[in-house]
Amino acid sequence: MLSAVLYESGADRPYAASTPLALEDLAVPAPRRGEVLVKIERSSLCHSDLSVINGSRQRPLPMALGHEAAGTVVQTGEGVQDLAEGTRVVLVFVPACGACRSCASGRPALCSRGAEANGDGRLLHGEPLLRSASGTTINHHLGVSAFSEYAVVARESLVRIEDDVPWDVAAMFGCAALTGIGAVLNTAQLQAGQSIVVFGLGAVGLMAVMAAAQVAGTTVLAIDPLPAKRELALKCGAHFVGSPEEAAALAAAHTESGVDVAVEAVGNASVMEACLALLDRGGALVSVGLPHPAQELNVQALQFAGKGLRILGSYMGDCVPDRDIPAYLDLWRKGRLPVELLHTDTRPLREINEGLDALADGEVVRRLFVS
Repeated sequence: MLSAVLYESGADRPYAASTPLALEDLAVPAPRRGEVLVKIERSSLCHSDLSVINGSRQRPLPMALGHEAAGTVVQTGEGVQDLAEGTRVVLVFVPACGACRSCASGRPALCSRGAEANGDGRLLHGEPLLRSASGTTINHHLGVSAFSEYAVVARESLVRIEDDVPWDVAAMFGCAALTGIGAVLNTAQLQAGQSIVVFGLGAVGLMAVMAAAQVAGTTVLAIDPLPAKRELALKCGAHFVGSPEEAAALAAAHTESGVDVAVEAVGNASVMEACLALLDRGGALVSVGLPHPAQELNVQALQFAGKGLRILGSYMGDCVPDRDIPAYLDLWRKGRLPVELLHTDTRPLREINEGLDALADGEVVRRLFVS
């Protein structure tokens, strides 16, 4: 199977020239107990992939990248009885064990066993299965490794979907939809009549805009330096858009005394600080982006007790994938989550390195790949 493998992070740009992802033929592994072999029908490129490539997210290398995808079940391992060959599935990047404290409390996105397996580059039920032609062990990316023709994943990484969902739509529900929609509906629990500002209008931020637009009476502000993304935000349901320099004026013009919720989908500490400055009393900053580990917040400590402000971390949108993916797809069917707007194009997997440049430059929202 053709797979995209990262051997070293920190490659120079343009990535089309430095080619950080090596396209290699790997043997198709057989699923073990509790695992499933999936044919990847579509995978999509996310900033989290770019963060591994540029080194801001440290992962054990070499690693077969890709964590947002949808596909078809080909073969099931021992003990997997609820999925048959030909079942259509969305792949999820946190394989929740169902038994740890986080899972037991209804927060599978924070599964400790799943996080440990992802951090080690292995699967939930065992050590890495991928090997290079020379026999080198290739680690798994977030239990998925979707930039490939096939993937073996834990059963816990899969959510069944219906046949009416196009692959180009389905793939975006494994990460962008869960993260962006969940940040608004699950983490922030946005209420009718509240106001919200979303900083960063990539796929995750635009999913947050769509979700916020569904809450009755909500005022939705969308902020990004790129005019094309601001135009797209209006199509996704934003009421007012602007550049980062215009954010404070927009909030002052369209809210009484600040926004109720700010979603930071950029991954930058200074943007988080800017979000805090726009909040009304009792407001919440929802941190979705992934800043470099060296970045630190520099904020006035008094404002949390003094103004009742909150910072809420949101990983995978605090979603329960088996519950939320079907629910979000129902909203898509009703035309309330027009995620097709975020699909820039679909390219052959062999163009993955060129896709990295397009994403880093903000030229695409979601570029999907087919192998």
